[in-house]
Formats: sequence, structure tokens, C-alpha cells
Amino acid sequence: MVILEKQVAGLNEGTLKRFIVRARKAVGLKEQVNVLVTGSSAVRSLNLRFRRQNKATDVLSFPATSSSIADSRNRAKLAGEVAISGDIALKNSLRLGHSAVQEVKILALHGILHLAGFDHERDNGEMARKEVELRRALGLPAGLIERVETKRVQRNRVQTVSTRSSKARRGSKRATAARRMA
Repeated sequence: MVILEKQVAGLNEGTLKRFIVRARKAVGLKEQVNVLVTGSSAVRSLNLRFRRQNKATDVLSFPATSSSIADSRNRAKLAGEVAISGDIALKNSLRLGHSAVQEVKILALHGILHLAGFDHERDNGEMARKEVELRRALGLPAGLIERVETKRVQRNRVQTVSTRSSKARRGSKRATAARRMA
């Protein structure tokens, strides 16, 4: 099931449903996945209620074994639920230069991987590798984990270059001072 509480330009229920089916098959997840695209305030409420984090986030996943799904008869047929912030998806898409529809799909894929048992915080890069592989297979731009890793590497490079530049300037000042003294 797909619920679009937050409208995203170019995205309709049918488009997202078709993508979810393709993504589930690519991941190897047989059970159904429910996807909610909503606003940041709703995602923030879910994040607070289930993760005790009072902040909006781009995507949340709720496996069928969690307390978010009350009807135990449907658990065998349902892998879980994914909540996506349409607001954050739009901001990400503008910042990264692709469509909001693609961003919602990237976030949905990320959530589906979590429902399939992947956990990028504990799996030594397994989820990241799988997400890159599936993103390419599904025709999507850079994935969520890949973007975070790229950002971290870029920050580290900037810090390293900045440190080298500072050291070079200090070394240059010392050399100039030494020449003056000679």
C-alpha cells in the first residue's frame, strides 16, 4: 500500500507502487511493504515515538515484528512499513540536482533494505554495497549511504588540505624569519 499524504511533484501512487514492487524483487523481499510519504512533522512524531529522537529525518523503517503493526494475522504477508518525509526528499533533491521523485525512490529503497534485515550502522558496509548495486540496477542516482560516506570523505579531505595549508604557511613564515635573521 502507498499513501501520499504529502504531494511530491511528479509522483503519484501508481508510480511509487510500481517502483516498490521492482525494489522488493531486486532486494529479494517477498512480503508486501507499505510506504507513507508525509511531512517532516509527522516523521518527527514517528521518530520520537519509536526511536526516542525528537527530530525529523528523511526515512524510517518499521519491520512487521515491531509494535507499529497491530494485526498479527497480516505479519506473515507484510515485511513492514516505510515512512518518508516528502519535505526532506524535496530539499535533498534540490541540493543534489535530481528530481524529488528520484529522491523518494532512493529513500524507499533504503527503507526496504532495512526491512530486508540490512543495517548500515552495524554491517561493515554490506548495506552500502547492496544499496549502490541496487540503485544502479534500478536507474537511481547516488544512494543515501553513498552520499553520507562521500560527504564524510570530502570533509576529511578539506580538513587535511586545510591542515597542510596551515602547516605550509607556518613553515613558510619560519623560513622567511630564518632568512631575515641570517
